Amino acid sequence: MPRTYTITVHDRQTGKEYSLQVPEDRYILHSAETQGTELPFSCRNGACTTCAVRVLSGEIHQPEAIGLSPELQRQGYALLCVSYPRSDLQVETQDEDEVYELQFGRFFAKGRVKAGLPLDED
Repeated sequence: MPRTYTITVHDRQTGKEYSLQVPEDRYILHSAETQGTELPFSCRNGACTTCAVRVLSGEIHQPEAIGLSPELQRQGYALLCVSYPRSDLQVETQDEDEVYELQFGRFFAKGRVKAGLPLDED
């Protein structure tokens, strides 16, 4: 029988805190949803940064998190849609744009994209 861990999620956008019970063989996001907790998500396959969190304490396993570089994973970022708990955890939701910029900002030398302007104008 799989071990179950307590996951505490602090949602920075709403100021709410959630406590979840998540088996080690279940995705954290899916378990949150089955327990009635709505957290940010988009793709559900580890390719975007909508469900990104910062791990404050505990251990997480995310072999399918292709939307986060190994460097960001080492810095404590995780994607809840493809993450399994390996201990009790405390995590905090992140601003999607902030994580996206950390992940991909090096590819955009001119900074953030501005809507409505041609690529060669500021």
